[in-house]
Parts: sequence; structure tokens; C-alpha cells
Amino acid sequence: MFESAELGHKISKSDYQTEVPALREALLDAQFDLYESKRLTVLVLIAGVDGGGKGETVNLLNAWMDPRRIETTAYDAQAMHASDRPTFWRYWQNMPARGRLGIFFGSWYSDIIEARARGHLDAGDYDHRIQQIINFENMLARESTLILKYWFHLSKPEQKKRLEALSSSPQTAWRVTESDWHKLKHYDAYRSAAEHCLRLTSTGENPWIIIEGNDENYRNLTVGRHLQDTLNKALASHKHQRRIVAPPLLAPVDQRSLLDNLTLDQALSKSEYQDQLGQLQGRLNKLLRDPRFLQHHALITVFEGNDAGGKGGSIRRITQALDARFYRIVPIAAPTPEESLHPYLWRFWRHLPQRGHLSIFDRSWYGRVLVERVEKFCTTADWMRAYDEINQFEHQLAASNIIIVKFWLAISKDEQLNRFKEREQTGFKRFKITAEDWRNREKWDEYSQAVNDMVDRTSTQTAPWTLVEANNKYYARIKILTILCDRVEHAIKSHKTSDLDRSD
Repeated sequence: MFESAELGHKISKSDYQTEVPALREALLDAQFDLYESKRLTVLVLIAGVDGGGKGETVNLLNAWMDPRRIETTAYDAQAMHASDRPTFWRYWQNMPARGRLGIFFGSWYSDIIEARARGHLDAGDYDHRIQQIINFENMLARESTLILKYWFHLSKPEQKKRLEALSSSPQTAWRVTESDWHKLKHYDAYRSAAEHCLRLTSTGENPWIIIEGNDENYRNLTVGRHLQDTLNKALASHKHQRRIVAPPLLAPVDQRSLLDNLTLDQALSKSEYQDQLGQLQGRLNKLLRDPRFLQHHALITVFEGNDAGGKGGSIRRITQALDARFYRIVPIAAPTPEESLHPYLWRFWRHLPQRGHLSIFDRSWYGRVLVERVEKFCTTADWMRAYDEINQFEHQLAASNIIIVKFWLAISKDEQLNRFKEREQTGFKRFKITAEDWRNREKWDEYSQAVNDMVDRTSTQTAPWTLVEANNKYYARIKILTILCDRVEHAIKSHKTSDLDRSD
């Protein structure tokens, strides 16, 4: 795979100086067009052999282009604050918006190649992590992210020569670390791990560009030309790309559904509710203070449901039991202009809790397959692929010992009407009813079908849905607290070290 990057490619100084001015101008023009169009995100991954010119290339791109519109992030070994969250969390934090160019110096490839070369990942685990990367990059590509992956290669003799040259000069000696010498010593293991990874992840959507790193002039022109050419072609073709539309989902031919099968009127008196409420709140408080939870787990609760279904009241009964320093309520509304310029899941990755903490999502990432589907705020292809993207997202959360508890609060159409009228007539509840609520009610059947499809396709073993019969608010709150306590208790009693823990 690296044969062509060991041929001794070179560009003369005169040829280099002749080409650079026009190339820089073309790069700046392409960067300006990217910024003006707001159609694409461009993500440049810089990786490869130590001494191959990675750092110099990052500096070069910032010098040749407008650095105000470049977001450069350097990643080292996984930082402590990121180690208690899913692997991709720290990369989502620095994902550039559409119209901007991001440079990742080190990326999601660095840790796994290092771990495999050092023998910390077996072949099966390595391929599993590689497949996660492929899924992640394919999702970004479908969200209008152009990923350019540059691997800078040196043969073993050339790497040794390069490191020795850097070490011999006081101006550059600081750039050579003990880790660099270790990798040189184990060059064959690192090369084997890298070649396997690059072969599997050089896909049609996101191929690797392998560049020989010996000659600075060759390296610079190769990266510059490829970046400029790819930007221009991507901007020219993006607006003309045809998208494959998945076939629509069909309602059951006998019209039976999960929601229709619920008995929404459940009996629980106010006195019974008050007796159970305090006991369950105390149980939840104790569970979230358990050392096993604090050390190994985080908790996410997702609240979705019919408008006026009782989400707010249920959330308040949870937070009443907890220390405000350890939970956060995340209300989800229509995306802001900034959020709209990022991949769909970006704004949710940013709110993941650290260990020992709880994030409560009042509405969530399921908006894509609910309101965005019904109101046609996204294409059929967008919401159809969202089922798989959401399942992968939640699988990554669960693999990092984040407990996910998802509630759908279901009420009848008549009960919703009664609650709407009550809100309009009660002064301190008027803020809860809007014109949008009435508009949504007119599409009751469409929303019901979307909910049934959502549950069928995203109620998984690691993150199942709980359907809550919510005509009786007392019953709904008690069921939610009971399920929440049971799920947390089961998780901390059956805790096993996850793949993320082992990789740390």
C-alpha cells in the first residue's frame, strides 16, 4: 500500500517557487467560495509516520489560506476529561460548521493504530473499532461533510534519518520525543497496523491520500493541489448531486399499532401517588449517590410524547429528588442557525454527561424521525437513515457505560384537547400552549404512525423505549420513576468493564 510513497519523489526549488503563488491564490478563492456557499463542511485529517511532515503541513495550510476561517485542533492521547465519554465525543466538540474548514492534527485513527501496534487491541477489537470509524465517516459524508485524509509516509531508513536530523539541531530537537523513538524501534508493527486500517477505511466516499514525506516541496505541492482541486470539484458538483430516496414505510395492513394497544386510562389515586412518590424519589437519590454509579456510569433520560403529555411534570418529580450540581435539563427546540450548519447529531453530542451525572433531554434527537419527518423539514432519505444513525449513537453511549432510559408519554386525543383548553384558561399555564400545538394536533394520525415506526426501529436491547400510559398523570410519574430506578439499579449491579474502560 505504501510502495508509491517510497520512490523518492522530489520537486526542485525553482519549480516549487514557480507554482506556489498561483496555487495559493486558487486555494484562497476556493476557501472563499466554500465560506460563501455554506453548502459543505471540509474536514482535513493529518496523520502518518512521525517525522513525515505532519506539523509542517498544518502550519503551511494556515499560512497559505485565511486562518480566520480554519479551525485547527491537535489531538494527543485521550485526555482525562474525555475518557469518561464515548470515543467520538471529543471530535464532535470541534466539528466545524458548514462553510468552514477544519484541520484535525491527529484524529480518531491515532489511538486505535497506536493501541493495535502496542498489542493493546486484538484483531477482532481492532476491526470493530475500524468499522465504527467507517460508520462515523459515512454519516458525516451524508451530512455534507467532505473528509480529506492525508497520510504522510516515510520508509524506516528515511524516518531514522529524519529523526536524527531533527534531534541534531537545537531549534528542532524539542520536536522529537521518546514516543517517536519507540515507534521507530517498532516500525514494522506500526506499519502493519496502519496499513490494515488504511486499507479498510479508504472508502469511495472518504479515501486516503498517501504522500511521501521526504521532500518538503513535493509534500507541500501534493497537499495543496489535491485540496484545491477537490474543493473546486466538490463545490461545483454538490448542488447537482442526486440523493437516493429510501422507500416509504407502510402502516400495518390491519391498522393495529403499539399506541392503539395501550390502555391509556390507568388507575392510581392521589393518596397512593403521594405515598409512592417519596419512596421512589428517595430510592433514586440513593442510587445516583451509589459509588458504583459515581465511578462507572452516567445517566441520560429522554422524554418524548404527545403535546401536553406531562413531560415537564415528570421531569420535575425526578429533579426534586436530586442534587442540582449533578443533573442538567437539556430542552430541545428547533435548531439554531449555528446548529443548522453542523451535522444533525452535533448538538446532542455536546450535552453528554460525565460520569456520576445525569442529563435529562426534554425532546431529543428523535425530532428527526418525528416532527422533521411529519412537517417535512428534512427529506425522506434523511429521516430514513436517521434510525440507523441514532441506534449507532446510542450503542456508543451504552458501550461507555451511559445508561439510556427513553420514555414516550402517550395520551388520548380527547385528553389532549381537555389539557389544551385547561392551559388556555389557567393564567400560569398559558405559556405551555402555542399555535404550533394546535397545528400538530391536526396531524395526529401522521405523528402516531411516526411514533410507531420510531419505536419499532429504535427500541434496542441497550436502549429500549418505555411507553407510558399518561392520561393519569399520577400513574405516569410513578411508572417513570419506577422504571428509572430499576434501570439504574440493574446497571450498577451488573456493571462490566466496557471496551472504552479497557482501552484506557
